[in-house]
Amino acid sequence: MATMKRRHIPHSQEKEEYTSLIDGEADKISKEKHHTYQPVVYSSNKNIAFLQKNKHTIITTILTILSLWTRFRKITLSNSVVWDEAHFGKFGSHYLNHDFYFDVHPPLGKILVGFSGWLAGYNGSFGFESGEVYPAEVNYGVMRLFNAFFGAMMVPLAYLTSVQLKMSTIASVLAATMVLLDTAYLCISRFILLDSMLLFFTCTSLYTLTVFHNLRGQSFSAEWWTWLALTGASLGCVLSVKWVGLFAVALVGVYTVEDLWEMWGDIKMPKEKYLRHWIARIICLITIPAIIYLTSFYLHFTLLYKSGSGDAQMSSLFQANLEGNSMSDNPLELAYGSKFTLKNAGYGGGLLHSHVQTYPEGSKQQQVTCYHHKDDNNHWVVRPPRKYDVNEYENKKDEDFIRFVKDGDIIRIQHAATSRNLHSHPIKAPVTSSQWEVSCYGDEDVGDVQDNWIVEVVDDFIYKDKERVRSLTTRIRLRHEKQGCLLTADNEVLPQWGFKQTEVYCDKRNDTLNPHSFWNIEQHWNEKLPPAPKNAYKSHFFRDFITLNVAMWTSNNALTPDPDKEDILSSEPLEWPMVTVGLRMCGWGDNQIKYYLLGNPIVWWLSFSFIGVLCLTAVYYLARMQRKIFDLTNAQWDHFFYVGKTLFLGWFFHYIPFFIMGRVTYLHHYFPALYFTILMVPFMLDHFTRNSSPTVKYAVFVPVYIAIIYTFIRFAPVAFGMDGPVESYRPLRWRETWNLVD
Repeated sequence: MATMKRRHIPHSQEKEEYTSLIDGEADKISKEKHHTYQPVVYSSNKNIAFLQKNKHTIITTILTILSLWTRFRKITLSNSVVWDEAHFGKFGSHYLNHDFYFDVHPPLGKILVGFSGWLAGYNGSFGFESGEVYPAEVNYGVMRLFNAFFGAMMVPLAYLTSVQLKMSTIASVLAATMVLLDTAYLCISRFILLDSMLLFFTCTSLYTLTVFHNLRGQSFSAEWWTWLALTGASLGCVLSVKWVGLFAVALVGVYTVEDLWEMWGDIKMPKEKYLRHWIARIICLITIPAIIYLTSFYLHFTLLYKSGSGDAQMSSLFQANLEGNSMSDNPLELAYGSKFTLKNAGYGGGLLHSHVQTYPEGSKQQQVTCYHHKDDNNHWVVRPPRKYDVNEYENKKDEDFIRFVKDGDIIRIQHAATSRNLHSHPIKAPVTSSQWEVSCYGDEDVGDVQDNWIVEVVDDFIYKDKERVRSLTTRIRLRHEKQGCLLTADNEVLPQWGFKQTEVYCDKRNDTLNPHSFWNIEQHWNEKLPPAPKNAYKSHFFRDFITLNVAMWTSNNALTPDPDKEDILSSEPLEWPMVTVGLRMCGWGDNQIKYYLLGNPIVWWLSFSFIGVLCLTAVYYLARMQRKIFDLTNAQWDHFFYVGKTLFLGWFFHYIPFFIMGRVTYLHHYFPALYFTILMVPFMLDHFTRNSSPTVKYAVFVPVYIAIIYTFIRFAPVAFGMDGPVESYRPLRWRETWNLVD
């Protein structure tokens, strides 16, 4: 990362730069620094020399074995659905059954869950209800092992990243040990969840970035291109598992902007070379992640080709192309007497809906909302308008008489279930009070001109002729004949009396470009009309991609805490860093295997405290440098500032945004941020002991190792599974706020 440059230090003040060894050679220092390389001297004993040359490979292998053992140990102890396995196991089933579903997270992680089920020979038939016992035909152990593998790989990645950050061997192993023996990481890696994948790709993003940083003196070499591309691939993967991956993108983005800014200040660099640096980063850090993200959705749409529970979140055209969806049998053109459903064409829009419940204030007439699920209360009928000659629209003597709805027609829209008419009047809408209320009023005989709506054709996705209204492809506006306002639903949510459904109002601003005032016919029934020709409805990938992402965003923002309900699982961001809370992941009966999501207290307390240590140390150095007192060489300060800033921003980006999010939050949301603070601990200990003797260094590091190992042994049952009466685990309740027992 581009660094804060320190004033030039006279040669007499320079101190010998500290380095670490990496697999058989001294750590490379940038050639621009003009440091000479010191040859590495190995033991004359062949066995010892072999160990010295392959030290990092051996350590990485041992750490990987230990990590796999801890993550795989007793993984099938509980044979019931644990915590969010009820969600993600079910999502995996959808990929095996190929039926479309909706979720707020991008699809890559869930596709991998489905793949793990396929590897396990699972046929997608299990319901994954919370607490339900797995039947014999569901090999849940293989599915858990698949997810646990991602969590296990965090440990060697922590070690390798520390090595790339120029930490000593004892410090690098400490970083890996803290990840290995954190009970929260261990616990969440052992179930069919997305978090182990999210954490793995977060780790790879940091690792690839650090390797790329160390290759900055070898610009445009094959190795340089490889690691820059791998950084982009990691970002694409982490973003495709959960949108929390955007924080990793932000970290790499800040690094890249600063790096390019530093290059801009290098007046010796040719402009052509500088332009090549821009192009390389656009290709690797923008294009590659975008391709991976788009590909995950392409696979999502390809695998889920059958109609399912999530259809209503997608555009009508998309739904018509799903197997088993009756929309493909829709009559093509809307006519008077047709029954239909009307979908809001704005991103995240739902189906026009009404029910017998009335507004508590205002007109107190029947509510009109938008609803995102299929329901008979979404059905409407096109009727002749009030105060017009009915015979122009209907001919009861001629059963074959049909009149199609055209652009500019005035129609009445009747709710099929209650026979009341879609209606508006100059009464304030319940939430968007600056607009007019929309209700259902009257019946076939009772009503007035305020039941009349003018059809305005906006466009048609397939047909050039915009005269008639076609199912699925034509977008229309509905303008109130009397008030002149537009029927609109812009994802404002009604209170509990409206069942948290979307508010529908009549927009008097005459905003004809607002997509939330656009509607399209979704389902269409008319016995007088034949089904549409085959291939009449075609869907476009990018339109479907945008629609789904907006729906995900809208639904994610709707996951707000309900003040009327107590959620014992949720927690606040302030409660996370100091292990103030834990989380019960399953039932808590004495005869059940119990899992408690709780971090290793020593790991978490040390990690959080070292954020302050890092910041205070940086301020101390800056203050002394301002007074011309230089404790570090230029190279030492640049390295300290680069590592400190990278880890601090990684923590900051992954943690602080949760304070401003309106959505409900849980303990596991802190896990990506925790990883960066864990690396701070060995880095700062290494920094403080850089000039110390081996004895002093061990005196500092060994107590930390002992404390971490001791607390892990004490708290291991919360991750491996607690059997028997929970009261026997009361000694583990170090804090009153932990609901481990009570």
